[in-house]
Amino acid sequence: MNTITEEANKLADFVLLTQRSCILNLSPELNEGKVSYPQFFLLTYLASEEFLSMSSIAQKMGHSTAAATGMVDKLQEMGYLTRTNAAKDRRKIMVTITKEGRQLVDRMRKNIVRDLSALMAEADTDSRQTIQATERSIKKRRLI
Repeated sequence: MNTITEEANKLADFVLLTQRSCILNLSPELNEGKVSYPQFFLLTYLASEEFLSMSSIAQKMGHSTAAATGMVDKLQEMGYLTRTNAAKDRRKIMVTITKEGRQLVDRMRKNIVRDLSALMAEADTDSRQTIQATERSIKKRRLI
């Protein structure tokens, strides 16, 4: 196996491990707030944007517009986001995260940082550098 493939395999193992370790640890708090993983992922998108249109949400989530609308409806009912009409085109719906939604994302992010810190404390310098280089590459390619 070539070096890139070996590194990709290591990184894939790390991604799967962090997914199991970090995301699953969020379950109790998300369940308490009645928020599903897809709803939480939508909130994380909205936390990094000023607003998203319904079509952007559907595209980012890989859902139909109808499914995205249902997800937005539930999150709006819970007080985690709001919908407004665009100023220039009232047919266009703009979705923004509320203070409560942002607080949920921030709280979950702190939990993820805690869990990743514990995992990375055992990683060697080469592994941490690989993670940092991969992050730069992902951002450069705009995969996130």
